[in-house]
Amino acid sequence: MYRTSSIDFRKWLHGYAIIKPTRWGELAIARIVSGKPNVEDTSLDTSLRPRALGDFIGQGKLKENLQIGIAAAKARGEALDHILLYGPPGLGKTTLAHIIATEMGVNIKITSGPAIERSGDLAAILTNLRRYDILFIDEIHRLNRVIEEVLYPAMEDFALDLVIGKGPGARSLRLKLPPFTMIGATTRFALLSPPLRDRFGAVYRLDFYDQASLEIILKRSARILNVKADADGLREIACRARGTPRVANRLLKRVRDYAQVVTKGAVTQAVATEALSKMEVDQTGLDEIDRKLLHTIIEKFNGGPVGLETIAAAISEEADTIMDIYEPFLLQLGFLERTPRGRLATARAYEHLGIPYNKPKPAQPTLW
Repeated sequence: MYRTSSIDFRKWLHGYAIIKPTRWGELAIARIVSGKPNVEDTSLDTSLRPRALGDFIGQGKLKENLQIGIAAAKARGEALDHILLYGPPGLGKTTLAHIIATEMGVNIKITSGPAIERSGDLAAILTNLRRYDILFIDEIHRLNRVIEEVLYPAMEDFALDLVIGKGPGARSLRLKLPPFTMIGATTRFALLSPPLRDRFGAVYRLDFYDQASLEIILKRSARILNVKADADGLREIACRARGTPRVANRLLKRVRDYAQVVTKGAVTQAVATEALSKMEVDQTGLDEIDRKLLHTIIEKFNGGPVGLETIAAAISEEADTIMDIYEPFLLQLGFLERTPRGRLATARAYEHLGIPYNKPKPAQPTLW
């Protein structure tokens, strides 16, 4: 007989993937519909990650361009051009970096912007690269500007400029590096400095996935995880996965657990609907926090427009978190608009929340 504590059940019920300490020592709860990775996703992503470009579902134009670039580089016997991948989290930027390394038949070194604290850290990584290796830097927008200065000659001339000594006796030394490929990934393209952006030969944006692509991804994931699921059940999960493969796989795992423990059967549409409803993920993929944000704009600020900082203060959340995590999907659904005066809830948001829509009246000219 299956037994669980109330705490465990509450964590499952609300979709809390993990509770972890932040850099300020506070408790941060990861949302189940967030594209950001968490500790639980590590093994899941590794087992479900496609190994070849042909197995990667979706992002058709990006794949086509990558196939051409890889084939050309291999035919010339050269390193692939430096590549920048940007877009919301959970869409496959890290997976694509691994696939590119596999297709090129080279090794990949993985790090992240916050992990490189000093120029010497980057120098150590660069000097350990072999010919045509790939250096993948996640969250590259968080690189220190001083470290970026080290990257410029490395990316352009495959050289590492070092300063030896201090004061009048200091001298510069240039070390040759083997040809390599830099792959940068970011969710904040606008935060990259122009000099760094200009040094990437190819820049690709990853878009949210359509439902058909997510259903194919879920079918493959269900086969790998040995989950018994019918097409309708997978379709129900796909339509609530926010266009994000990582979220789709995470929801599949949770619905599988629910089917195993509660219904003792396969993942059907009814089972998926019941499980996802208990996790408070609605038919469009919005969770409690998304709905809270929309309710705040509509009820406290009459639908907007309202400034980002004001919204952040009203829901006790960081402005950057709202802009990076919550807004992209709401904008894609057409529930939110960004205007010069602030954020504005649309008629579709009112309709989704079941709130009567009163179209804002245009401002009347002031008579003096």
